[in-house]
Amino acid sequence: MISVAEAEQRILAALRRTPLEQIVLTESLGRVIGEDVRSRRTQPPMAVSAMDGFAVRSDDVANVPADLCIVGYAPAGGSYDETVKPGEAVRIFTGAPVPAGADTIVIQEDTDIDGDSVRVKESAARGTYIRPAGLDFAEGDVLIKAGTRMTARHVGLAAAMNVPWLMAYRQPRVAILATGDEIVMPGEPIGRNQIVSSNAIALAAFVTAMGGEPVLLGIAPDDRDGLRHMAAGIAGNDMLVTTGGASVGDHDLVQDVLSERGMNVDFWRIAMRPGKPLMFGQIEGTPVLGLPGNPVSSLVCAMIFLRPALTYMQGAQATGSDILHLRTATDLPENDRRQDFLRATFELGSDGETLVRAFDKQDSSMMATLTHADGLIIRLPHAPAVKAGERIDVLRMPSGVFHI
Repeated sequence: MISVAEAEQRILAALRRTPLEQIVLTESLGRVIGEDVRSRRTQPPMAVSAMDGFAVRSDDVANVPADLCIVGYAPAGGSYDETVKPGEAVRIFTGAPVPAGADTIVIQEDTDIDGDSVRVKESAARGTYIRPAGLDFAEGDVLIKAGTRMTARHVGLAAAMNVPWLMAYRQPRVAILATGDEIVMPGEPIGRNQIVSSNAIALAAFVTAMGGEPVLLGIAPDDRDGLRHMAAGIAGNDMLVTTGGASVGDHDLVQDVLSERGMNVDFWRIAMRPGKPLMFGQIEGTPVLGLPGNPVSSLVCAMIFLRPALTYMQGAQATGSDILHLRTATDLPENDRRQDFLRATFELGSDGETLVRAFDKQDSSMMATLTHADGLIIRLPHAPAVKAGERIDVLRMPSGVFHI
């Protein structure tokens, strides 16, 4: 058996990034940008008012009250194109260009209007409530770097930059194949010795949340011909993910059949719990990740190995660590030779500090505990026992994958 860290390194070393493609800005949410994005305009393009009020000369309002003559209007989307002279004021609205001659804005709350004149009751220093040209950014500025996954904020920024198209990494196409005569799809008749398949559907959702495109190949039976036929679905995809059939047993045919198709197996056992029977190899350059059949093992392994794989394939920048250092709410025993990932919840201690509490039952078939978990307590091989209150490493459930 190899370690979790070595398995992840081997997987990442075998991957390649997807090619770039041009996408429209309105469809860029969640996509990873492959080239730096430069602004095509300066924002704001000229000095503009930050408030509704009057554009005036600061010298004219140095002493208040001051009575000025209203000589024009500058609405949002319009402008006053004359020069403001001494003793003059221009009614101006937020976002309108500051007219020549004016160097400050008096907000409307500090004025009284009487016909064509305005009385300024509070003085305003030079530059008050004026947004200078380029306050936000200038034409040519790189504001979105390659490797950025586009959020709603990035989409809005790119729109403000007047950028209609982006170059993004193509979304990885991930073929997902479940195996086993004992599983059926939700809604199908269930035999006495069968169970409902959740792994493939959960993995498809996982791939989608990670920015990939899942391709569900269905459930392959436990016979060579059926498995060969369905495994042909790897063609045209960037990765094949199987669930079930990765260990060595009379009915675990995935390795044998895929090896017949030319798969080179790199490894198939990892010193971790849940998820010991995990396989990785390649078929003609296409990576194959064989996940365990137990539902929790499948998703935990997806979080540990498939998530960084999809992140790398999309060219995404490395983000901050998801490892938290929290105090445990309970004692934890000494660990054995396998690296443990214990489902756990977060809670507030009496002093307001966040604590982590492992579920009492950690059976790899219990999906409900994974669904309600806030994180996974990491117990390295042969980790010593810890007492309640000691700090331990916790892998936080990533937003968008296990949490919205």
